[in-house]
Amino acid sequence: MWLLAAVDPGNLLPARQQMAFSLAWHIPIACLGVGFPLLAVLAEWRGLRTGDPVYVQLARRWAKAMGVLFAVGAVSGTVLSFEMGALWPGLMEQYGAVYGFPFALEGFAFFIEAIFVGIYLYGFDRLSPRAHLLSGIPIVLAGVASVFFVVTANTFMQTPRGFRLENGKLVDARPWDAMFNPSTPPQTTHMILAAFMVSGFVVASVYAVAMLRGRRDRYTRVGLLLPLALGAVVSLPQVVVGDWAAKFVAGNQPTKLAAMEGVYETRDHVPLTLGGIEVDGELRYGLEIPNGLSLLIGYSPSTVVRGLNEVPPQDRPPVTITHLAFDAMVACGFALLGLSGWFALVWWRRRAPPRSRLFLGAVAASGLLAVIALEAGWTTTEVGRQPWIVYHQLRTADAVSAAPHLEYGLYIVLAVYAALTVATVVVLRVLARQGEGEAVERPVQAPQEQPG
Repeated sequence: MWLLAAVDPGNLLPARQQMAFSLAWHIPIACLGVGFPLLAVLAEWRGLRTGDPVYVQLARRWAKAMGVLFAVGAVSGTVLSFEMGALWPGLMEQYGAVYGFPFALEGFAFFIEAIFVGIYLYGFDRLSPRAHLLSGIPIVLAGVASVFFVVTANTFMQTPRGFRLENGKLVDARPWDAMFNPSTPPQTTHMILAAFMVSGFVVASVYAVAMLRGRRDRYTRVGLLLPLALGAVVSLPQVVVGDWAAKFVAGNQPTKLAAMEGVYETRDHVPLTLGGIEVDGELRYGLEIPNGLSLLIGYSPSTVVRGLNEVPPQDRPPVTITHLAFDAMVACGFALLGLSGWFALVWWRRRAPPRSRLFLGAVAASGLLAVIALEAGWTTTEVGRQPWIVYHQLRTADAVSAAPHLEYGLYIVLAVYAALTVATVVVLRVLARQGEGEAVERPVQAPQEQPG
């Protein structure tokens, strides 16, 4: 956000920095909180189906990590909820009647998830294998629901609906219309897939590093294959949904698209520019693909793309950070798609994954690439909407708190999150070391039905 410092008055810069940091920290944790339950349930299901104790051991290990990340995500999510009111009172005062509804629904999903996380963690060896497996399904569903509800709040900020303004006051609030606005289908789908994609590649990368260090036992191989398969399965539909989302932006937020692609003048035959930065009102040092953007948006070189010249300078988002973030997201997404294709092709031919250190190195890097793609995508979404906090309705500068010394809040958040990061890493490492010494348990069979 330092690129905005020259134009941000008063509290706007520290409020943006605090919100950006909090979101950047919370989003990957939230994604793992959604994906880890699915991985644990899949592993347990395979263990019950095959009687293989390796899957059961993985389910136990992943369930412990899931519990830790759920607790950490609850803390960071609570911080964000306070920040929404403390940093952006203009948003909540003006649009709280429609904007707050999905957060209320997310609260119900969170409580359901918390209840079944407790049952799932406590229920190992206390419930029947089948009942325990079933207790994990609500965790997955509630996690997906939480993502959906939270993202619909953001989609309202992108394409606001469900209200009327009379004399500057919101009237005729329709929360359901606000939730299910035009941005909701592509953006929620994109985020839910991202949660599973990040979880799959991040977990697979941990086991890839272990294999590079010499661990080639079956437990480690299965620990790599199951999450890698999840990430690979999701990667192709994610690219398709990403194209859908980009085309939606072109039709509904053309100024954001112009910043994403560095288009300054409305015209046809617009090239696709890879890389580059804004210098003196134009995008320089990038690699241009002739007609590329026009072809992607409208399947024809003659497709007209609207440029930044159509809005006043004060209504334009920053180009360099929006453009580079979008390029980073796309590059990482296609790199992960390529890795998934490599994995799928070799598996189809050999019924086994590639064995080379090059492949393991790529899998080890895939977790970082997935997180970069996630963070870059949200940067594109949020910075590309500026200077509006509610698109074409409320400016970010008009929503920020007027309280003095907001920068102190940023310092406190940095300290709290630093401590939280250290604590999370330490606890996960302790769990990992404990798991390395665990004996593989006996095969687990589904219980037989008893007569009577």
